[in-house]
Amino acid sequence: MSQSSKPALTRRGAPSGWRTVVVRAMLALSLVVVAFLLLWFDRDGLKDNVDGNLSFTDVIYFTMITITTVGYGDIVPVSDRARMIDAFLITPIRLFVWLIFLGTAFNFLLKRSWETWRMKMIQKNLHDHIIIAGFGASGRKSLEELISAGVPVSRIVVIDCLAERVETAREMGAATIQGDASRDELLSSAHVERAATLLASAGRDDTSILIVLTARNLAPKLRIGVAIRIEDNESLARQAGADVVVNPVSFAGLLLASSSHGSHVADYIADLATSSGKVALRERGVDPAEVGQPLCDVTTGLGVRIFRDGAIIDAADAAARKLRAGDRLLEIVPTPDG
Repeated sequence: MSQSSKPALTRRGAPSGWRTVVVRAMLALSLVVVAFLLLWFDRDGLKDNVDGNLSFTDVIYFTMITITTVGYGDIVPVSDRARMIDAFLITPIRLFVWLIFLGTAFNFLLKRSWETWRMKMIQKNLHDHIIIAGFGASGRKSLEELISAGVPVSRIVVIDCLAERVETAREMGAATIQGDASRDELLSSAHVERAATLLASAGRDDTSILIVLTARNLAPKLRIGVAIRIEDNESLARQAGADVVVNPVSFAGLLLASSSHGSHVADYIADLATSSGKVALRERGVDPAEVGQPLCDVTTGLGVRIFRDGAIIDAADAAARKLRAGDRLLEIVPTPDG
């Protein structure tokens, strides 16, 4: 597929174009009516150089000609008051009407062309961004959590087939592409090969797994997380290339089961899982100054786990007594609002 035919990136913009046109047209019409009333009630100060008779139709004609042009000279103001009305009331109305027309032209032609060009530039320069493939309940919650965690919304691209979901994501500030995220050309349009993370939650396990397969083929080093609802499909998602597999049903069951051990266990687990809680889980690389120290001496948070060469080392393990270069640490840290 050629570059010009790729799905276009969109982002939240101005209100509906037709709504704006109607509002502006009503405002312009109101100004014209005001101008007509001013000229009608002061029609004795006007002179018709054609037949000397100033009718209702003549005032309508003179109003429109005065608003849209400087006039033809067939009808002219002759009294001082009529000239003052034309200079200080009709002329500002003329300028406002022209500004309304020019603003509408700018909005429909120049501004939209500029916005289209700007979106193409943003799409072309996407880098280190987060792609949310599927914007159902899980996808929307992911976007809310990312924004709450401080991720700039300009770094997030949402992909979904349904127009209403795309519009919701756009209203939340994310860049959006409408279409099937399992297609090569659509993920290429989102520059998946330059993305930091892809979060797949299509609502159906087979579709989510297909998205993972497509993304992994296009971006071998991409970090991919996927929501899987049937436990038997979790291994398939990992085989497809997912780094993280989350089962919402299993997690809900875990929270329910943990409540049987105490009234606060589930609350703490939920607190860890959300960016709005008092504490949060953070994964980071070991600092050079920490090499050789035990995990329990980490001062940036409460160290709970080490990931070393594919192995998982808990805080109570003997191997946790000495951190090594290249270790990944998982720690519990307080949130800014905590």
